[in-house]
Amino acid sequence: MVTLPPSLPAKHSTLRVLPVGTWIFLGVFLLRLVALVRLTDSQFLLPHGGDMQFYNNWALRILHGEWRTEGAFYGLPLYAYLLAGIYKVWGYSPFVPGLIQALLEGGTAVLLYKIGSFVFLPSRADGAKEQPPFHGGLIGALAALGWALFQPATAYSIILMPTSWLVLIFWFVVWQIVKRQQSPTLTQVLLLGILVGFTAMGIATVLFLVPLLLAALFLRWSGPASRKLTAAILIFAGVVLGASPAWVHNYFLARDQVFLSAHSGVNFWIGNNPEATGYPKFPPGLHAGQEAMLQDSITTAERAAHRPLKRSEVSTYWSSQASAWIRQNPNLWLRLVGVKIKNFWNAFQYDDISVVTALRDQSVIFPGISFGLVAALAFPGMVIACWKFPNARWIGAAVLLHMASLLTVFVTERYRLAAVPGLLLFAAFGVWELWRTLATGRQREAALFLLLLSGATGFVSLPQKDTTLWALDTYNSGLQALEIGNLPLARQKLDRAYAYSPDNAEINFAEGNLYLAMGQPTVAQKFYLTALQLDPRHVGASNNLGIIALKEKRWGMATICFHRALRFAPNDAKLNYLLARAAFESGDLLAARSAISIARKLDPGRSEFTALDQQIETGTR
Repeated sequence: MVTLPPSLPAKHSTLRVLPVGTWIFLGVFLLRLVALVRLTDSQFLLPHGGDMQFYNNWALRILHGEWRTEGAFYGLPLYAYLLAGIYKVWGYSPFVPGLIQALLEGGTAVLLYKIGSFVFLPSRADGAKEQPPFHGGLIGALAALGWALFQPATAYSIILMPTSWLVLIFWFVVWQIVKRQQSPTLTQVLLLGILVGFTAMGIATVLFLVPLLLAALFLRWSGPASRKLTAAILIFAGVVLGASPAWVHNYFLARDQVFLSAHSGVNFWIGNNPEATGYPKFPPGLHAGQEAMLQDSITTAERAAHRPLKRSEVSTYWSSQASAWIRQNPNLWLRLVGVKIKNFWNAFQYDDISVVTALRDQSVIFPGISFGLVAALAFPGMVIACWKFPNARWIGAAVLLHMASLLTVFVTERYRLAAVPGLLLFAAFGVWELWRTLATGRQREAALFLLLLSGATGFVSLPQKDTTLWALDTYNSGLQALEIGNLPLARQKLDRAYAYSPDNAEINFAEGNLYLAMGQPTVAQKFYLTALQLDPRHVGASNNLGIIALKEKRWGMATICFHRALRFAPNDAKLNYLLARAAFESGDLLAARSAISIARKLDPGRSEFTALDQQIETGTR
């Protein structure tokens, strides 16, 4: 008989099993990493437009020394500066931000596990003696699994968007609230305020956590009234301190009274105007795309005021427009708020940059679950959980506060993503609760759950009747295909979008661009003319009609088209250059000199502008 050395079992006893939270973190991180690696093999790694390009271009300008903006910030600055810092350390590559965001996603999954483990445990006050017992850890793990498989979360975690940062910090603050019975120290309260304020420089909706912190301070955490009052002051002080890089820049460097960003006014108008749908439908005068929309909003406000405006004045112009419409139409506004609530819970996926569809179509992200399934399961789970578990009410309050933050503007898939972790917790609880009631033969409770589930399913499945909404994904996917030169795919997508909504100016403009790229200028002109009939202020359609006329040597028509475009974009250097070319070719040297002079003042570094100026002066063609 062989005797093992006594030291061997001791060595083996030092081996430890990894905690469940660690496995959850690693599992979600690896899933996101696989999607990120797939993204690097696709055409979507480098941003080609929309908000991704807006943040990327801003970060590159910071990297090249433009760390200050002209005037107050007109767009929340935090993510752009974070990208610039990442590019400075690791070099320019969208892969590294995606890798960091994949790590953040693993952290969010761990928070779900921890919150579920803590909240869904019966206490004596609950009187829960049924078998099988509640398993908070299992509910948290199911919620984390749901987050791992949630398609929009996967898509937005691997592209240049700040969504993953917001979601992690949002639910970290909620976790700090639910895990404590005793009041945190004043230092901890201040740090939570600083975290919220700092995050608000990236996504301002996180400020709606301040009421939740105050409610926890006075309703949940114990302590003397004087200490609670001091803590409340420290929360506000922390928010102001955390956001100080933004307001210090705006107040003292730009000399403009803006706390975070002056673009809040135009967002308020987009969400509250006579044509608002509860989604970001851009009213006349504002074109889609972050940079184009922001520039349009400044130009329109300055034209209305007949003078240059500070960014705060631009914001005031748009917010006053929205406020006036609300005051004059209170019933329509209340109906609009109801539409936004419906949009928030609806299964329809309004992904304004169509990244989820594009990445799914190209097999970059895995098949998974979407918002409709989560919302339908979450509603009955939320009702029952908040009834049985007092701590669950804080999760419900966080979800509803995030929804309230969107009611001030509009709803998109990425905007409502921060509420999804809470909904996943309720959905996981609902599934467990249904199984538990069925397993123990409590048919009445099971029937109540199924009745609530049936009502929730009907509510989240209410159809969207606006055909333009159904065109959004195919329109954006078509634009992406057009930008990378995949004309067959672009035609398939844009023709489908046109079939959904033939009376949309932007879709007609995109169809014109498609046929121009395909070498069919006659067909393209028809689409551009239709776009102008639908939106007489459409600069792109007028510009492209002018370019076609230039190529066909119809100088007079080209001049008319460029003049029309310049009425709505007078500070566009390229448009002034094209007008100068058309006037020069038509023999109008005076008009040509005037236009090229403006172009060179607006963009003095362009070599083609200098060359045309010399041609005009010498009179040589």
